[in-house]
Amino acid sequence: MPRIKKRRSQKSGLPPGALVHIGEVRTESPTLVLTSFGPDGIVERELAGAAGLEGIDDSAPVRWLNVYGVHDSELMAAIGRRFALHPLVLEDILNTDQRPKLDAYDDYLFIVGRIYDVARQRDDLATDQISLVVGDGFLLTFQERRSGTFEPVRQRLRAEKSPLRRLGADYLAYALLDAMVDAYFSIIERLGDKCEALEEEILGRPKRNVLQKAHQLKRELSLLRRTIWPMREVIGSLQRSPSPLFRDETRLYLRDIYDHAVHLLEQLEDLRDLLTGLLDIYLNSVSNRVNLEVRTLTLLTTVFMPAALVAGIFGMNFRSMPWLESPDGFWSALALMGGVAVALFAVFWSRRLFR
Repeated sequence: MPRIKKRRSQKSGLPPGALVHIGEVRTESPTLVLTSFGPDGIVERELAGAAGLEGIDDSAPVRWLNVYGVHDSELMAAIGRRFALHPLVLEDILNTDQRPKLDAYDDYLFIVGRIYDVARQRDDLATDQISLVVGDGFLLTFQERRSGTFEPVRQRLRAEKSPLRRLGADYLAYALLDAMVDAYFSIIERLGDKCEALEEEILGRPKRNVLQKAHQLKRELSLLRRTIWPMREVIGSLQRSPSPLFRDETRLYLRDIYDHAVHLLEQLEDLRDLLTGLLDIYLNSVSNRVNLEVRTLTLLTTVFMPAALVAGIFGMNFRSMPWLESPDGFWSALALMGGVAVALFAVFWSRRLFR
């Protein structure tokens, strides 16, 4: 089953802004990739740790620094000093259990989102946190590991005469957010396929672990809802934000992401309703099957109850009883038992109680 919450007890008693990593270490060694671009071209290079931050050319129209691996607190502190980030921003980047949100500061916007790894072959959902810092002419992204979510955006940047090169960091942030939200459609389709397979199994011959599958699927849907719902709020807040870091022409594109988020929530609610209905169908079928079995046992008990009564009467220790001295008494008693049982069975069968 997917883990929903991570331990925060290790930060107990520490002051606000303390740089303590919370979560799993999913990248052994952090990697920094700097992409500088403008209308005239693009330059991509990998930085050599914190020392490479000093070599960033601030004269480039847009600088995009992407960090794989957020567990190194010293590296995060160096990035914070280089771009004048608030300690609370760095603390939230290191805490990989954040809810999607938007925080506005004087010179930049801080955005937290979540993505899911669709390439894994396991059944549970693996979720990673992605943090974005959008400033004037620069964009910082922090990922727990390489996921490939932003690779389509990189391909568009590398293409000649790409519109991304002519636009600013705000449009690049929009493109990354759009890639994150679009990736949710793959998760919804995957969960939809699992719901359809579960429906076929429940309506056919359900196995013993079908209830476990249903509860696991329900938990995954709840986990996804806790991501998409606040993500929609983040996109809506960006649309309404008065920050000059997002131009009006970029806000028009944010409306498209908002529509995608609403569509995702509608699909998610449909899947939740379908799963709830499937659980009701399964539980009702199990209850009905138990009732049929109990009814069958009850009818069989009723059919043979007269035989037990006759056997009990003739088993009493009296000296004088009918058929006691008769040579055919035993067979007469058996005939009486069988006749009553057959008569009761015929009555129940005529009323379709055995069908």
